[in-house]
Amino acid sequence: MTVLRFKRILLKLSGEVLMGENGLAIDPAVTARVAGEIADVKAQGYELCVVVGGGNIFRGLAAAAKGFERATADHMGMLATVMNALAVQNALEQIGVSTRVQSAISMDKICEPVIRRRAERHLEKGRVVIFAAGVGEPYFTTDSGAALRAAEMKCDALFKGTSVDGVYDADPKVVPGATRYNTVSYDTVLAKNLKVMDASAIALCRDNNIPIVVFNIREHGNFAAVLAGEGVSTTVQKEQ
Repeated sequence: MTVLRFKRILLKLSGEVLMGENGLAIDPAVTARVAGEIADVKAQGYELCVVVGGGNIFRGLAAAAKGFERATADHMGMLATVMNALAVQNALEQIGVSTRVQSAISMDKICEPVIRRRAERHLEKGRVVIFAAGVGEPYFTTDSGAALRAAEMKCDALFKGTSVDGVYDADPKVVPGATRYNTVSYDTVLAKNLKVMDASAIALCRDNNIPIVVFNIREHGNFAAVLAGEGVSTTVQKEQ
């Protein structure tokens, strides 16, 4: 019997991952493919929590920079994450994966409130729990929300699925010779401002000893491969 390296994990998806090349903010085909990646991992026996960003629909910080009042812009961004969470839920349910969406902003007509013990029970019953609306307050990113939920749910690791295959010493899209880390410490990420997640999220994971695994979820089968120790990724962890 295969021994799982981690048992309970939180998957943080950037909202942009759900976008397609046709300009749709939420592309059904792309969302279905991402759901398939989650389902494949779920079938291996992992307990899964998911947090999805909202940048494909509305990014609060960018809107604030253009004149929106920050708290209002952040609340709009939180609503975008709820839309993404429902899209991922729909895609997972269509392929037979039981899910529950819990929102940090009360909207009981469409999802549950965030209740840790209820979320624990969902995981015990084999459901995927999708957390929406960040921490429910402005001035906090969905990265901070993901780190908070990972700590709250006692997850063994936080997996960040993005469009790059790890953490680099410079932006690989701008600097062709940027070097990818296989492992890097929380303190190095903070000191060099490596843009893995925002500083509060990194610090929260460090304080709770939750490793952060950064990988490219756009590559088919990569989520399962990274979990098996075979795919390309970077692990942010305590100094070895």
